[in-house]
Amino acid sequence: MKLVVIGGDAAGMSAASQARKRLGPDQLEIVAFERGHFTSYSACGIPYWIGGAVTERAKLIARTPEVHREAGIDVRLRHEVVTIDPDRRLVIARDLAGGGEVRENFDHLMYATGATPVIPEWAGVTASGVFGVQTLDDGAAIQEWLASDPAPRTAVVIGGGYIGVEMAEALLKRGLDVTLLEKSAQPMGKTVDPDVGELVAEAIRGQGIKVVTEAHVDSLETEGGRVRAVVTPGGSLPADIVVMGLGVRPNTALATAAGLPVGPTGGLRTDRRMRVEGTDGIWAAGDCVESRHLITGEPVHVPLGTHANKQGRVAGINLAGGYATFPGVIGTAVTKVCELEVARTGLTEKEAARAGFAYVTARVESTSRAGYYPGASKMMIKLIAERRTGTLLGAQIVGKAEAAKRIDALAVAVWNRMTVEEMTALDLSYAPPFAPVWDPVLIAARKATDAVHKAM
Repeated sequence: MKLVVIGGDAAGMSAASQARKRLGPDQLEIVAFERGHFTSYSACGIPYWIGGAVTERAKLIARTPEVHREAGIDVRLRHEVVTIDPDRRLVIARDLAGGGEVRENFDHLMYATGATPVIPEWAGVTASGVFGVQTLDDGAAIQEWLASDPAPRTAVVIGGGYIGVEMAEALLKRGLDVTLLEKSAQPMGKTVDPDVGELVAEAIRGQGIKVVTEAHVDSLETEGGRVRAVVTPGGSLPADIVVMGLGVRPNTALATAAGLPVGPTGGLRTDRRMRVEGTDGIWAAGDCVESRHLITGEPVHVPLGTHANKQGRVAGINLAGGYATFPGVIGTAVTKVCELEVARTGLTEKEAARAGFAYVTARVESTSRAGYYPGASKMMIKLIAERRTGTLLGAQIVGKAEAAKRIDALAVAVWNRMTVEEMTALDLSYAPPFAPVWDPVLIAARKATDAVHKAM
């Protein structure tokens, strides 16, 4: 048998590696096409490489093409797949480095093309200095630009989601004067509730980053082939570098052209085993697919490396004759904004209302350690619980060091449909260097329980 993989990052290479563990080269030939220069890398780590927390690009690469080849996977870099023919079981790729065309037949096809950045019409300029942050090649291009002569001094980051706020911090650390533009009322408006988003905005401004909310961009000004400013209704903002953080959409152009099914989110539709619906031997995983939200039951597009690796693993096991499933997602995510940690799981208030839930909320402030222990810092936890049952629907955390990873305990509670009253008795660890005697999670659960009882 032959497996052809389209996309050499998390989902594609996880699938290839799992298939190879179960079937040797004499049982399964594996060819992987990757249009970039790298395989199995952490795109999430790019802002930290730009900002200097990660000192070497190589540290972001989990497995090089050489490592995959030693495992019996024929990795072909700088090859872009341009055609999929499901009926003829054929893939056609263009050799971007050497020229020419490559054709490969397949018994199994792994579609792992990831996502593409959202780029509005006004960003379609030919000037240098305008970047997305999607691949390791993008990160390398930004590093090269920051080291160019004359060195950039002003930066505008457009979009206040995860990548936007992380890149704003990274460029600030590189010594640039940074402005963050966000079309919503607060940064991270699609991720957290407005009251939490305002805390994020305060933290960003406190570091010296100019935050402009409810912002609209008209165009980009250029001069001599370089970007010079971002034009808004309020005037022009000087910019020697512009970073686009407007989100991503599933990269399904090839799939659509091949007649593969795409869902309402724009992602490929798969079953629980990551097989593309209505096909035989065609699999998909990662940022190009849509997943099922375990609370609402609705299809969602959540582009995260955690899901990509899990889904790729599931696909690889199944195409090699095993059995595994990917049940869905609950929207758990975490990021760091300057000194502030921000985390969420489950539904926000807006998402809960859209799904038809009646709910109550509870918001508490506590500390990461016992208040008397050195290094204790404040944190805020917000819980959203179903009004009648008290089932935990979602949670958000904002705080400094040691705050955000508490979201994992809350994610487990959401995943297992625990009520906030059940959570009040959770046997969480305690010692003064790690938590107060009443952990903030327990305090929040108690307050949410009171809110549920009052609403009955």
